[in-house]
Amino acid sequence: MVQSSKISFASDELNKKVDVLINGDLFTSYVYDGQTPKPILYPIRTKSGKTVTRGFPFTPRPNERVDHPHHAGLWFNYGDVNGLDFWNNSYAIPAEDKHKYGTIFHQEITNMDEEKGILSIRSFWRSPDAVDLLEETTQFVFSEKGNSRSIDRKTTLKALQDVLFKDNKEGMLGMRVTRELEISSDKPAVYTDAEGNVTEIKALNNTGVNGNYFGSEGLTGDDVWGTRNKWVKLEGDMEDETVSVTIIDHEKNIGYPTYWHARGYGLFAANPLGQAVFSEGKDTLNLKLNQGESVTFNYRILIHNGSTLSKEAINESAADFNGK
Repeated sequence: MVQSSKISFASDELNKKVDVLINGDLFTSYVYDGQTPKPILYPIRTKSGKTVTRGFPFTPRPNERVDHPHHAGLWFNYGDVNGLDFWNNSYAIPAEDKHKYGTIFHQEITNMDEEKGILSIRSFWRSPDAVDLLEETTQFVFSEKGNSRSIDRKTTLKALQDVLFKDNKEGMLGMRVTRELEISSDKPAVYTDAEGNVTEIKALNNTGVNGNYFGSEGLTGDDVWGTRNKWVKLEGDMEDETVSVTIIDHEKNIGYPTYWHARGYGLFAANPLGQAVFSEGKDTLNLKLNQGESVTFNYRILIHNGSTLSKEAINESAADFNGK
């Protein structure tokens, strides 16, 4: 492995992943091992070494929820592509229902540029009867400035068939965060211990759970769900340190500013295509791509630790991002 500047990549073809390191410390890994029916970034860590992604279903941690096994790391997919559900697919889907779900298959790594922090990949969005609907080309740009690490994701989807993205709440850039960054709740849930043993809990243990959403338009907490924002920050304390995850939409994306499928239990997602659902029918998109047409989505994810990331700092990062 040759290290250049701060960013270095360690390709592990046996385990089907690429580790992304900053100054020799793991930031995240691009994982395409097939344990999830889509490639993911997992885990994701702050500069101080705290993991902001949930461990389940791969490396369960004490007191984690064990719902939604398809919520793993940071991913990009959608709930209705030509009637197929790419979002909810996971190992937990019964064989007799697999015909309803699509899978994203990693094909190749097309570029690794350590000097610029660029990792580029190509994938196919495939139906259960082995028809490729979309070719995905994605460029990740990884960087670090001060106590903020960033991931810029640029994904282009090219239609290999005529494709309809029917308005659906399940999308599109999604992340499942660690228990500490959830919003405190007293609702019943199912938890796992460090060995993966499952326990149903009627009254939640909210020790250390203190996350909160902050939207660019001023809304906070659960009120952010289903609203349009240029960016949303999820912030909380982990082991006495302030940690935040911020997702920034790009002004050239379809549906800008995007709707947010951001839930208190730790699902943090930006969904520009679910407009009929989030607007309660006032707006409808139903994005169509004819064969050969393409659409591009750009997002920036900021992983910050050590202090509150101010609205001014986020707006400055968003302006820089939109200027690219």
